[in-house]
Amino acid sequence: MLRFILFALVAGFTRASDVLEFTDDDFESRIGDHGLILVEFFAPWCGHCKRLAPEYEAAATRLKGAVALAKVDCTANSNVCSKYGVSGYPTLKIFRDGEDSGSYDGPRSADGIVSHLRKQAGPASVEIKSEAEFEKYATDRDACVVGFFADSGSAAQVEFLKAASALRESYRFAHTNSEALLQSHGIEGEGIILFRPPRLSNKFEESTVAFDTEKFTSNKIKKFIQDNIFGMCPFMTDDNKDQLKGKDLLVAYYDVDYDKNPKGSNYWRNRVMKVAKGFLDQGKSLSFAVANKNVFSQDVSELGLDASTGEVPVVGLRTAKGDKYVMVEEFSRDGKALERFLQDYFDGKLKRYLKSEPIPEDNDGPVKVVVAENFDSIVNDDSKDVLIEFYAPWCGHCKSLEPKYKELGEKLASDSHIVIAKMDATANDVPSPYDVRGFPTIYFSPAGQKQSPKKYEGGREVNDFIAYLKKEASSPVAAQEEPKKKKKKKSEL
Repeated sequence: MLRFILFALVAGFTRASDVLEFTDDDFESRIGDHGLILVEFFAPWCGHCKRLAPEYEAAATRLKGAVALAKVDCTANSNVCSKYGVSGYPTLKIFRDGEDSGSYDGPRSADGIVSHLRKQAGPASVEIKSEAEFEKYATDRDACVVGFFADSGSAAQVEFLKAASALRESYRFAHTNSEALLQSHGIEGEGIILFRPPRLSNKFEESTVAFDTEKFTSNKIKKFIQDNIFGMCPFMTDDNKDQLKGKDLLVAYYDVDYDKNPKGSNYWRNRVMKVAKGFLDQGKSLSFAVANKNVFSQDVSELGLDASTGEVPVVGLRTAKGDKYVMVEEFSRDGKALERFLQDYFDGKLKRYLKSEPIPEDNDGPVKVVVAENFDSIVNDDSKDVLIEFYAPWCGHCKSLEPKYKELGEKLASDSHIVIAKMDATANDVPSPYDVRGFPTIYFSPAGQKQSPKKYEGGREVNDFIAYLKKEASSPVAAQEEPKKKKKKKSEL
């Protein structure tokens, strides 16, 4: 009996995974069994894969019966991984009816994966036939857009479904032809209503927004959705962050948790909204959001903010150009501190925040050391051609390049028109024209064209760099030549 109890306990702790496992032998025969499936190609030693594993497992459990999730260990199944071009881990791909439908570029949290795949599964717009179905659909965690049409074949419904198909990856759509639902929502003939999540309801804006344009076209419907879906101050998550970023955006970071503490989450959000409404009513242009400080710890760190203690939000503002501003004063419950911060921002009184190492006291070496604070004076000097390496201290390739790069600087030391420079991209903010995604990344910034730097893609030997500069530099390059070795005379026999 004891053995049976122990076996039951062990079985409980080793519950079967809801993530399917495919191999070289069965991948092709099993992948076609699923209309839609997400596949993770991983390696057991990969740190990113280990961090994804619990989120992926949780998502698989929540999506069980709706969308399947699978994984392939590429260290043991190289054939299938090679076939699908897997070159890094984890690689996630969506398959439809057995065919590779493209990379999965959505969030990698359980909530984000579930939300993203639900939008991918089934029709772009769900048909609702009863009030009960509507209530269940409209009270979900996310916003939704519902089309009400008396005639299922109307031109308006066709255009609505076009818009739903185009935006299905980002938003939830439903439509109905139920006369009872049209009447209960005051729709005569046809209409579209955007429903914001009930948990985000507030006194500063309506929970629903009606499409008020007479002519129904997919483009007008899409614009209506994108202009209104998030409201005045949305809750930024892994799932919607890409739609919110890329604009002038103020974010208040704190312990936002609408599952465990909706009241506390809305307490601070309402204070942000009260201040936001005052400025928006004045015609000021700025977007607002709240976000969990732990989920977005990287953003908080990049803003130089400390959110480690206390419940009070910390506030940062990023412009579409990448400029950053931080609220130094502590967030006050009456909102006055946020008001002062925003007023200074709109009045142009705030100093940009730059993550920067100190400017070097001695910078006379062959390779100039660039930090965020001296970037403009060195790299953006219009009279100089600048070759700049963005590196990371831990990068092996950067360490291998260092002696060659120094030699390059020495060879060009006498050329007053060319600067050879380097910047630690992990310790300094990199300006927006420079796209640094790996190390080392090297750019050439031509004299007089500082807003159009050119990414260097050539070889990494000293002669490769010199040949490139001779071709691209605005003035003739004066490179120090290697002294020629004298030939030894052959000794007479």
